[in-house]
Amino acid sequence: MQAESFRIKAEDGLARRGVLLTARGPVQTPVFMPVGTAGSVKSLCPQDLTHIGTQMILGNTYHLYLRPGDELLARQGGLHAFSSWQGPILTDSGGFQVFSLSALRRVSEEGVDFTSHIDGSKHFFTPEGVVRIQEKIGSDIMMVLDECVSHGTDFERTREAMLRTSRWAERSLQARARPTQQLLFGIVQGGFFPRLREQSAREICDLPFDGYAIGGLSVGEPKTVLWEMLRETAPLLPRERPRYLMGVGKPLDILRAIAEGMDMFDCVLPTRNARNGTLYTSRGKITIKQARYREDSLPLDPDCSCYTCRTFSRAYLRHLYVSRELLAYRLNTLHNLAFYLDLIRGAREAISRGELAEYIAAYEAVFPEETD
Repeated sequence: MQAESFRIKAEDGLARRGVLLTARGPVQTPVFMPVGTAGSVKSLCPQDLTHIGTQMILGNTYHLYLRPGDELLARQGGLHAFSSWQGPILTDSGGFQVFSLSALRRVSEEGVDFTSHIDGSKHFFTPEGVVRIQEKIGSDIMMVLDECVSHGTDFERTREAMLRTSRWAERSLQARARPTQQLLFGIVQGGFFPRLREQSAREICDLPFDGYAIGGLSVGEPKTVLWEMLRETAPLLPRERPRYLMGVGKPLDILRAIAEGMDMFDCVLPTRNARNGTLYTSRGKITIKQARYREDSLPLDPDCSCYTCRTFSRAYLRHLYVSRELLAYRLNTLHNLAFYLDLIRGAREAISRGELAEYIAAYEAVFPEETD
């Protein structure tokens, strides 16, 4: 990718508003990507996603490789054709999923042996193989295979994983076959040691990736540690490339990460919480199963224009949820994602006005429980 493929249109402190050009069109940044792990954002169809303003979704290489399989996806014309989602898709490498299977995998310099959580079959991921799988999937942005460590891992083990991530990154770059069609992002690791984060950023950013991600955060560490690592690492990423913070997803966390200069985000939180009955609104979080909503005729969020809020009352949404009606999952998910996308859209506009700090302060008043 040439530098012109990511353009910064406005800045407010460290925050940036930009546009990322992909093979399937431009993506306005900052951007939130709904998670469609297995090629589907749970309970929604592509038309739903389009109507709420989704620009790009995330799929997972590990899950798609195991089921339905990368070869089948290639025969079907790739994930876009298979799922009928025509917007951009980013695929995670599957590294986090593989490394979370600590009892079912073995790491070597060549790659990772692992056992499928579905049927117990044996598989082997290499950096080159993961790039080839993503090429068959046909994603617009591919992620390199990296080695993630958990919070509490000691310095030497973290350093070993960080250095291996750098070597795997070089191999991934050499393996890519379609650089003009699919972007490839490198991932900075280094656990919770600032010195290792700095070294990883230097090594990864010396490689000619199309964008750079910060991985290995939001894995159980205290919030103060997460922010320390982010503030240490974000300024080390190239200004002229998109910056992706992987897996960090509470509303205020995203806004604060935008203020630190990050551009791209994903998280299962809005969809998972929707299925659990926790809904985000412009006036705070609502637990829809609570009895207080049994006869509440108000819309879920009077300030939201999504289909759920335009059409149904809180009382009806509560009825659906406590009755375990499948429609509850769809309507709740539709709203939570609309809330997230509106949140990020508002952040883009606030950056253009030079008012991001005020925008964040307003949401701190709405979600005081997330201000720690």
